[in-house]
Amino acid sequence: MTAPESRLPGPERSPGFLLWRVTLAWQRAMRAALAPHDLTHVQFVLLTTTWWLTRSGEPPTQRQLADQAGTDTMMTSQVVRKLADRGLLARADDPADARAKRLEVTPAGLELVAKALKDVETADAEFFSATDDGFVDSLARLAP
Repeated sequence: MTAPESRLPGPERSPGFLLWRVTLAWQRAMRAALAPHDLTHVQFVLLTTTWWLTRSGEPPTQRQLADQAGTDTMMTSQVVRKLADRGLLARADDPADARAKRLEVTPAGLELVAKALKDVETADAEFFSATDDGFVDSLARLAP
């Protein structure tokens, strides 16, 4: 039997393992920041991304939202439906494509985005306070 070998002395020097640990810790921080707003992290990302996309042009379709957020289209549809049921998003038929839905953040959704975004950005700043400005650039290069 061949014993496993690693070029690394241990997991504390493995970038993948460290990323895993950092991701878990960051997700805990995000859940804590979003709990008072009764939002899951996915709900927050999709609601806030809809707001960002709408600010730069016409209301996005669910497909555009999924593409921008990097989420599965079926899961995006399910979460968007829940956000719409809560009155945070409005879904409307796309006049150019009967199969597509255009999304807009409702006034209640905008109010929630304003509050939750402040808390998430504060939690992000606290969590990543030990990093330098180049860290975000490094993440951007790694993101698909």
